[in-house]
Amino acid sequence: MNRDQMEHAIRAVGDISGASEVIVVGSQAILGQFPDAPLFLRRSMELDVIPIGNAGALDSIAGAMGAMSRFEVTHGFHVDAVELEAIKLSVGWRDRLHVVRNAGTRNVTGSCLDVSDIAASKLAAYRIKDREYVRALLAHGLLSSRVLLLRVSSLPIPAEKIEAIENWIRAVEKELPTDSE
Repeated sequence: MNRDQMEHAIRAVGDISGASEVIVVGSQAILGQFPDAPLFLRRSMELDVIPIGNAGALDSIAGAMGAMSRFEVTHGFHVDAVELEAIKLSVGWRDRLHVVRNAGTRNVTGSCLDVSDIAASKLAAYRIKDREYVRALLAHGLLSSRVLLLRVSSLPIPAEKIEAIENWIRAVEKELPTDSE
């Protein structure tokens, strides 16, 4: 996915839902902070969004822009509208949003998660693809393990899971080359 596609999706979600703000979550939220992120981090052709002020629009968005929709066939990507409660986010995530609002979004505000919040949320899910994504963020220097550990520590998940995730982060940190190598 690229930034133009994300802006198009934000605009279209605004049109369908009537929402003036959309929160972009999931891996492609990275385009708000890093429009030219490495291709591996932008490979998903799905944009996860939360339309603000119109939770009833989720089904409309799924029908018009979801997987296998005419939108996906036409544009090569789809939109998955989700509920905020379905996502595990670190304390203070709203204060770290990156705003995308321009002619490409037709002035619908796309509030994109910060890379540290994307990573923490992905580690809360702890799927293989999510860990690969977070490993790439760390390897490309787009996120520090110190900040990630801080975000993970405030996730609303059990303490045992936080400890396991912290151990995984420390193990990955040891595997990655340092600047001096």
